[in-house]
Amino acid sequence: MFAYLNAITAGLIAILLFACYIRRSTAAKKPQPPKAAGAWPIIGHLPLLTGSQVPHISLGALADKYGPIFTIQIGIHQALVVSSWELAKEIFTTNDIAVSGRPNFTAVKYLGYDSVMFGFAPYGDYWREMRKIISVELFCSRQIELRKHVIESEVETSIKELHKFWTEKEMAQATFHATAGSDRKEVDRCRKAMREFFDFLGLFVLRDAIPFLGWLDVGGHEKCMKKAAKNLTSLSVNG
Repeated sequence: MFAYLNAITAGLIAILLFACYIRRSTAAKKPQPPKAAGAWPIIGHLPLLTGSQVPHISLGALADKYGPIFTIQIGIHQALVVSSWELAKEIFTTNDIAVSGRPNFTAVKYLGYDSVMFGFAPYGDYWREMRKIISVELFCSRQIELRKHVIESEVETSIKELHKFWTEKEMAQATFHATAGSDRKEVDRCRKAMREFFDFLGLFVLRDAIPFLGWLDVGGHEKCMKKAAKNLTSLSVNG
């Protein structure tokens, strides 16, 4: 019995080793973009991107050194950096499916309802179905015409608010906020929630780069994201 189990185990190990060898051999035959040097263990090139220089300047310097396409290490993830419009055009036309996926960042998990929001959903059956529904039900000529009055009203309101913002004095604005009542407070609450939503989407979270350290929640960002998600849900339900 034990000999039989040992034979099965040895066979499985041999198959796995052979599969790894085939995969590595196949990958070696394909041309690979250069990998930027200077990656640290575990954290990769994060110190480079969080240094005194802004990220696009640091990446531009790497592009001057390694060429228009190269890879960097962001935590345990490998990222492809492209700085040539010719290559970018080829990627998003010839190889568009290969780059159609979206990373499941922490902010997307909490604020995008675990990638259910169309703008954050990974490429697949769900994304294609949602795209079809949106194209037919939301952005078709007939629907746009039906909602024309809403668009015009929103544009008019935005222009009025801009005019009000630039013409009223700060004291008058403060007085208005103090006396406007609950409707104004609800508008301000909605604006605050949306501002937090977009701020958190652009925030770096440790879990995105090093998932196994995510439980530390350095800075308490994940806790704040969960609270912001509850506020958004509350606005949606009450609205």
